[in-house]
Amino acid sequence: MGHDISSFNRAGQQIGYVRFTMGDVNAPLFYDLLDANEYYAGVSGSGEVAILPLDQVKKALKAFDRWKAKDFGHKGNQEFLLWQRNEIQKFMNSCLETARKEGTVKVFFG
Repeated sequence: MGHDISSFNRAGQQIGYVRFTMGDVNAPLFYDLLDANEYYAGVSGSGEVAILPLDQVKKALKAFDRWKAKDFGHKGNQEFLLWQRNEIQKFMNSCLETARKEGTVKVFFG
């Protein structure tokens, strides 16, 4: 079990992916960033798709920047945490790029 979160453009092409294990304390924080707590199902995502408008993606990216500034996830393997932070950044950037082009981005919470 875990959180497999994918983002898609309007054509249905996957543009981003990020994964959290079921016990990762950063998983619920990630849902908070996207204002998508209704898709959080504990050990995994709900299996549903959210359509996020550009405003919501921009807000999520700003929240992520604040989260990084507070040095989220300081407990654990620092190398892994840096890798995870970079993966989240790539996911957020791809969502922003797509939402800027298309007005929205689809996010699947598996």
